[in-house]
This record gives sequence, C-alpha cells and structure tokens, in this order.
Amino acid sequence: MTLKTEHYVINVGPQHPSTHGVFRLRLTLDGEVIVDVEPIFGYLHRGMEKIAESRNYTKNIPLTDRLDYLTSMINNQAYCMAVEALLKIEVPERAQYIRVIMAELQRIASHLAGIGFFMNDLGAFSTPLLYMFREREKIVELFDMVCGQRLNYNYMRFGGVSMDLPEEFLPALNKLLSEFPGFIDEYDKLISSNEIMLVRSKGVGILTKELAINSSAAGPVLRGSGVKWDLRKDQPYSIYDRFDFDIPVGNNGDTYDRYLVRLEEMRQSVRIVKQAVEQIPEGEIIAKVSKLIRPPAGDVYTAVEGAKGELGFFIVADGTENPYRWHVRAPSLINLTALREMLVGWKVADLMAIFGSIDIVMGEVDR
Repeated sequence: MTLKTEHYVINVGPQHPSTHGVFRLRLTLDGEVIVDVEPIFGYLHRGMEKIAESRNYTKNIPLTDRLDYLTSMINNQAYCMAVEALLKIEVPERAQYIRVIMAELQRIASHLAGIGFFMNDLGAFSTPLLYMFREREKIVELFDMVCGQRLNYNYMRFGGVSMDLPEEFLPALNKLLSEFPGFIDEYDKLISSNEIMLVRSKGVGILTKELAINSSAAGPVLRGSGVKWDLRKDQPYSIYDRFDFDIPVGNNGDTYDRYLVRLEEMRQSVRIVKQAVEQIPEGEIIAKVSKLIRPPAGDVYTAVEGAKGELGFFIVADGTENPYRWHVRAPSLINLTALREMLVGWKVADLMAIFGSIDIVMGEVDR
C-alpha cells in the first residue's frame, strides 16, 4: 500500500532580528522537508536610491549610514570613493589610514553582531550574544569618541574624514587591540566545539563553490564556500596593499564554515588595524574640496570589501549638483539569491541556522 502525501505551504518569519516585519519565507514542505522556497521581502519602502537622486552629493553621505546600519563606516567609505573617482580627488595619507582603521573596526563590530545573532538563531540567546555585544560596545565607544555618534556616523567626507582622531583615541584603541585577541579565543572556546553548534551547523546548508560563484555571492558567504576572493587583496583600494593579512576560506561551504570565516576575519582585521596604527602619519585629514560639488558628466563604479561582501556604488553624473543615477550593489541582497539552493532538501528545523549564517541587514536589501 502506497501512502499518499501532499505538499503544503506555510509562511515563516519574520524571525531573524534583522527581518522585523520586512522579510518572510513561503515554504513548500513535504512533511518536515523543504522542497521549495519563495523569499518575500520589500516592505521597508525606503526608496533610498531614488531619494539620493534628488539630493546633492554631500547630503547623500548620511543616506549611506542607513543602508547596512551595522557597517556605516564602510558604507561611507565606499560612497566617498565613488565620488572621489568622479572628481579625481586625492585623499591625504593620514585620512587613508584613518579610513582603514575605521573600516576594519567596523568589520569586527559587524561580525560580532552577525555571530551573536547567528547563535541567537540557534537558540542560544543570552550568553554568546551578550558576549559579542560586550566587545562591540567598546568599538562603538571608539566611534562615538571620534565622531560623536554610535550608529549612523556620517564621518567620512569627499577627500578624507570630517574630524581628526582625538588625543584619547589611539590609547583606547591600543588597549582594545591588546585585549581583543583574547576575546576571540574566548568566543572560539565557547562556540566552535560546542556539541549543539556542531550538530546544527556542520554539513548543513552547503553552498558549493560553483553555486556561490554563479550566484555572485560575496564576503564570508563566498569565502565560506572555499573561494579565496577579497577585494582588499584582489582589487586593492585605498592603502590595503601596504598591510600583511590573510584571507580565511572554508572547506565545505556549510553553515559552520561561514561562522569560522567570520571568526578568523576578526583576527585578520586586528592585524590590519595594528599595522595601520604603527604606520599612521601626521598631516592633513581632508583634501581641499568645494562644499557644493558638481562632478563632470560621466559614470563610475567603485567597490570595497564590506563586512558582508562586495559593496559597490554606481553613480551617473550629468554635471549638476545631484547624481542622475545612484545605485548600490548591496551584499545582503546578492547573498540572499543563493538562499533557495541552500535550503531545499533540509528540514524546517535547519532553516534558521542556514538563514542566520548568511548575515543580512534588510536596510540594504530594500532600498
């Protein structure tokens, strides 16, 4: 006797802290097994790219803070680099070093939040997440010290940065850099060999190398699949070619590898910041740039290695004070395109672990 079964459809989410009301999954299930996935998102209605076309170039810098609000410093840098390319502005050396320091601290802060919320998705609410936020708070305090903000920094400017480092900044940063490797070891000891973590993430949600490349995945999602691609090494920008650091990659492309890559990337970011602190010169922090700029007609695309992958800005200038077209290549959106392939064949219980391992922020998905 053959037992007749029928597929059924359920809606899941929002569940991840980043998807509050703006993202859900429509699953087609065969019992507990996922046979199809339809991601449904787009309810933030921010229209940020269109808004940017009605504002002048300088007033668009704060908009970039609000894309992935956990990587505002890197967003600032990517956008400023695009406009600087249009204007052919040369950024002073000291400003370049400050930008690198801020971007790598921001990468660490983003990975802390990403790993913390990933553990939250696995059901470990209090301990790992609060440990991560303990150190993230120290980085946020450094950002507050340098620009007076804790989330949307609006710190970088065309040609440099808005303010120089205050006297107390470098001593506080050096103290953090001396302590932070010990904190990473603590996370590693707490999480990496945890039995529940291993059972729920090793071999789960595998994204093959070929599929990762074909879906244009980037950042830890791509590198977790074994692809050694990082714009800081492969298309060096700013002054990254002056620093010695490694690009960690995964072996299996599973949920566990994506976690390990982020953990190791924090160690590498600490290496970069230490070198930048040792090398940072005195000097100007911003080039001489007109307050109201009108880039010549043309277009430009520049990209940086964001905490979640390649973050790019495509700008079309028409010679006026506003951009004619302003488009963002957002890693959270691109990395989501591989979600279906990562989920199909796995059980509902694996869904949140796999989804959490992508590490998305919806602010840059619906823009």
